[in-house]
Amino acid sequence: QVQLQESGPGLVKPSQTLSLTCTVSGQSIATNYYYWSWIRQPPGKGLEWIGYIAYSGSTYYSPSLKSRTSISRDTSKNQFTLQLSSVTPEDTAVYYCARSGSDYVFASWGQGTQVTVSS
Repeated sequence: QVQLQESGPGLVKPSQTLSLTCTVSGQSIATNYYYWSWIRQPPGKGLEWIGYIAYSGSTYYSPSLKSRTSISRDTSKNQFTLQLSSVTPEDTAVYYCARSGSDYVFASWGQGTQVTVSS
């Protein structure tokens, strides 16, 4: 059974870069035809998909966040990482990592981690 766990700082200052890591157990992130996403939920709002890194290492980002987003991976640690640059208070949210298959259904999720952008 795959498990995902987010980690990273809970507080980031405006204009800095938010960096979060998702550690995966129970499955290799390089397993064919799986996609590893970052998703966030701002307070009082719905879920927003940020982007994914695929089993192949290719990436795809939400057009609205593409200019500030980078997702990378370390297959030796079975981890993938989100970097979101030039953050503002509007980036305050609970951030989740999630797995989907070729059907793009998010079947497995981490528990989420709160990130607050504030000086």
